Amino acid sequence: MAAARLAADTRCHHVTVLDVSAVSPLADFFVIATGTSGRQMRTVADDLKQLGKESGYTHPRMDGYDSASWVLVDFVDVVVHLFTEDARQYYDLDNLWGDAPRTDLSSNPSGAADPA
Repeated sequence: MAAARLAADTRCHHVTVLDVSAVSPLADFFVIATGTSGRQMRTVADDLKQLGKESGYTHPRMDGYDSASWVLVDFVDVVVHLFTEDARQYYDLDNLWGDAPRTDLSSNPSGAADPA
């Protein structure tokens, strides 16, 4: 939730946390957020990397950092996807992982789980 809140607090939109632990062996949570530009998404990725270091994740994997449409920050248990609006619609991870329980921080800033 700290990664999701950081994204929401740094001008990302439509921040969603998916609990994929029951539907994927890849990670426990996906954080999906829409950034406003490549530069803003890189700044968020840098801030996430710092947050990870402070939480004991010393070497998160990053991909797409030089991309202008999708930046991925992988903390193993938590994978953060930062998209432009067009890329988020194109890849549609929200729908692809539709079976996963979700919390949408855009409509629920406290971070409490949405009622099912």
